[in-house]
Amino acid sequence: MDSQLAVRARGITKCFGDVVALDGVDLEVAQGRIHGLAGPNGAGKTTLLGLLLGLAVADGGRLEILGTPVGRAFEGPSGVSGFVDGPALYPSLTARQNLAALAALRGDGSRPARIDDALAQVGLTDVADDRTRGFSLGMRQRLGLAAALLARPRLLVLDEPSNGLDPAGKKHVHGVLTRLAREGTTVVLSSHRMDDLEALCSEVTILAAGRVVFSGPLGELAAGNRELDYRLVTSDPARARRLAADAPGVHLAGDTAGRGGGEALVVRALVPALDDLVVRLVHAGIALRELGPVVSPLEAAFLALTEPRTAGPAGARQTGARRQEAAR
Repeated sequence: MDSQLAVRARGITKCFGDVVALDGVDLEVAQGRIHGLAGPNGAGKTTLLGLLLGLAVADGGRLEILGTPVGRAFEGPSGVSGFVDGPALYPSLTARQNLAALAALRGDGSRPARIDDALAQVGLTDVADDRTRGFSLGMRQRLGLAAALLARPRLLVLDEPSNGLDPAGKKHVHGVLTRLAREGTTVVLSSHRMDDLEALCSEVTILAAGRVVFSGPLGELAAGNRELDYRLVTSDPARARRLAADAPGVHLAGDTAGRGGGEALVVRALVPALDDLVVRLVHAGIALRELGPVVSPLEAAFLALTEPRTAGPAGARQTGARRQEAAR
């Protein structure tokens, strides 16, 4: 086991009856990183998170967590905490009482000051003595994170931690996770939100039908190696359209309303061709007031990798050597 790895999985398989949830999954997660899991519903994300938390064991393959090989009778190495399918709470108890009960079940015996600290970290101090039956989904998610933090984990595993959070709550949780990673805690989280992955993760693994179709740095996934649609708002839409029509490698994709009601030009291009168009606009004295992808590069890559294919093997980008290989 590489001492710099918090998680190493090789050829992990997991079936539920005739359903193959994970099919030869490889995964490497470095210590002190925030690693994202993405994929369509049913791709195997929650199953994989459950294996990391010790809620189930793999049918095949090798799994090592925090330097500990995981066998068939997995009790889980110390230092792993988190939740899948949302945190389990006692609705008749207050937030503080929920954390105290959980600590007692773990045999943790967390002191009140430690519970207060966990509540403060997730921004729930003001509602610490409120019953959780009245909590919103976002508040329940934050309390689940507080419960996970009680264990002072070295590996934190979270299933859709931003689910139900308002913008302020999401910013708060993002800050907590970023600080934990900076202090050396490894975080593995799943999310359907590409903006969460872009904001938090240094690396991401994308699953489709139980197989890894990409695993690597976020920048590598979102690299400019595929054509994307971009919206441009300029000071002279008519001239900008003519220049775009003549620019090599640039295809006109349509027009939309820009911010403030101005006309926006939509073009499809690779990044180098888009850069050349911007230079042409500037040389022509046309001001570029807005430029951005219609769909983020990460979301575009996600869709390209996970949309069903009618024929041919799916390309798979695996960890380690980052090599391209055909999915079995």
